[in-house]
Amino acid sequence: MKISRIATALALAGLAAASLTACGNDDSAGGGNTVNWWTWDERQAASYQKCLPGFQQANPGITVKISQYAVEDYFTKLTAGFVSGSAPDAFQNSVPLLGAYAGQGQIRALDDLIAKSGYDLSVFDIGVDSWKYTDGKQYGIPLDWAAAAIYFNQDKVTEAGLTANDIATMTWNPDDGGSFDKVVARLTVDKKGVRGDQPGFDKKNVATYGIGSLAASDFNGQTSWNPFVSTLGWRLGDKPAWPTKLEYDNPDFIKTLEYVRGLGDRGLMPVFGQLTAAGGQQLGSGAVAMVQGGTWDATSITKIPGVKVGVAPTVQGPKGRAMISNSNANNIYVGTKNLDATWKWVTYMGSEACQSAAGVDATFLPSIAASLKVTVDTQAQQGLDISGFVNALNNGELYPAPPTANGQEVVDTIQPLFEAYFTGERNKDVFPEMAAKTREILAK
Repeated sequence: MKISRIATALALAGLAAASLTACGNDDSAGGGNTVNWWTWDERQAASYQKCLPGFQQANPGITVKISQYAVEDYFTKLTAGFVSGSAPDAFQNSVPLLGAYAGQGQIRALDDLIAKSGYDLSVFDIGVDSWKYTDGKQYGIPLDWAAAAIYFNQDKVTEAGLTANDIATMTWNPDDGGSFDKVVARLTVDKKGVRGDQPGFDKKNVATYGIGSLAASDFNGQTSWNPFVSTLGWRLGDKPAWPTKLEYDNPDFIKTLEYVRGLGDRGLMPVFGQLTAAGGQQLGSGAVAMVQGGTWDATSITKIPGVKVGVAPTVQGPKGRAMISNSNANNIYVGTKNLDATWKWVTYMGSEACQSAAGVDATFLPSIAASLKVTVDTQAQQGLDISGFVNALNNGELYPAPPTANGQEVVDTIQPLFEAYFTGERNKDVFPEMAAKTREILAK
C-alpha cells in the first residue's frame, strides 16, 4: 500500500480523534476468547480468512474476527478506539505510523512475549528491523512488503517494434536516460501517429504516452521517482532508521528529479496532475503504454479486459536496481484484554503455514521467502509471472522505508513543495529548502 494514502488517512484520523467515540462493541477489544484483528485491505482480509482453519485447529476455543475498513476510515477508527479504549486487539499497520503509535504508548513492545514464547524472528527475510522503535524494542511482527514494478501493454510494445525483454532490461542514467529514455520515446505516439523518437513529433497532441507520470508529491516516491534515483546509491534518509534529514538536497536526487520533470516537458509522459485515473485505467484506455506501479497491483492490473499486460522489473541504473520497500506488520494494542490469545494469532499470522495459505492470492508479498515462493509458483500456474519480485528480494535490490519521527508533519510540509516543483511553480532551488525543513521537523 502506498505510504502517501496512509499518511493522508492518518492526518484525517488525527483531526477526527477528539470528536469520535468508540468504534463499536462488536469490533472492540472486549476480552474472552475472541481476538479482533483489523486490516484496511479487503483483498487481504479475504486472503487471511484462509489461515483461520489451521489456527483454530491448533488453538481450539479461540475465535478470530477479521474486520476490514477502507483506508479513508481505518486510521480514524483506530484513533477513536485508542481514545475510548476499544481498539482492536491487533491490527495491520504500516512503517510510517510506527513512530506515532509507539510514541503515544498505544501499541505494545513485544520483546517479552518473543522471549517467553521462543518466537523466532529469523523466519522473516525482510521487515523485522523496520519495526524497532527508538527505544530499541520490537513493536511489530512482519506481514508483507511492497515495492515498485513496471506494467506494460504488450500490444503497444509490439506495435513499436519492441519486445518484452526490451522492457525488462531497460537501463537508466540521469544524463541521457539510457535505454529507458529510448523505449519511452519509441512508445509515445502523437495524434497523427508520429512517435516520440521521430521527426515531426507533436508533444502538445499526444495520443499515447510512453509511461504514466513519474511525478509525484509523496515524500518517498515509492512508485514514481524513487526506483530511478535509488539506482545512483541515493537513500531517502541520512540514516536507515530515524533519520535526522531527508536527502532532498543531494546532487543525484536533484539531477534525477530534473530528468523526471523533463519527460513531461518533452511530451513523453503526462505532466503532474494531467491524468487522474488509476494506472490500470490509463493502460486499459491506451493513454499510456507503461506505468510504474506497486507490487500490490500485479494481480489486478494484469487482468484488464482486452489488454495483455506484462510485468517487468524497475530500471537498472549505474549501481544496479534499487528501490524503497514499505513494510506492513501486526501491532498489538496496549489495552488488549486478550493478550495470550492475541499473541497466538499474531504469531500464527507470522508463520510459514499462514503466510503460504494466505499468500497464494498474491494480494500481498509475504515477508517469509518460502511463502513468497509459494505465491510466485501459484501465480505462475495461473499465467502470471511475478518472479521478478523474488529476484528483487534475493538480489538485495530493496531497502526499507525508514521509520521517522513526526512523519505526518513531514508529509504535510513536503507534499506542497513537490507539487509546486512538478507544476513548474518552483524550480530545483526548492530541494535544499525541503531538506532543511525535514531537518527541523525530525529534530523536534
